[in-house]
Amino acid sequence: QVQLVESGGGLVQAGGSLRLSCAASGRTFYTVAWFRQAPGKEREFVAALNWSGASTGFADSVKGRFTISRDNAKNTVYLQMNSLKPEDTAVYYCAARSTYSGSFTPMAFPYWGQGTQVTVSS
Repeated sequence: QVQLVESGGGLVQAGGSLRLSCAASGRTFYTVAWFRQAPGKEREFVAALNWSGASTGFADSVKGRFTISRDNAKNTVYLQMNSLKPEDTAVYYCAARSTYSGSFTPMAFPYWGQGTQVTVSS
């Protein structure tokens, strides 16, 4: 059974940090990404990691503030979020696919976690 389980969300003040975790199981994933969705907005790409660790990608809005990494032994991908802003408030989702190539749109990822809420207060 394929599972992606996110954790680590919460309430933080602007300028603070949070680390989200995505534990993957059930099959081999080659690309893992984080998306977020704020109330009334479309789900948007945040960051992605090629499971080999050779490449990563970030949305312009989070470059320089967020990093993405993985622990192969734990089959877990992390999203470290620093210098958080109120506009980062959203439900954050982990998504995965079993290919390296493809776009970074929600439709390109068949597997999803349940989401974790991140709230940044001003």
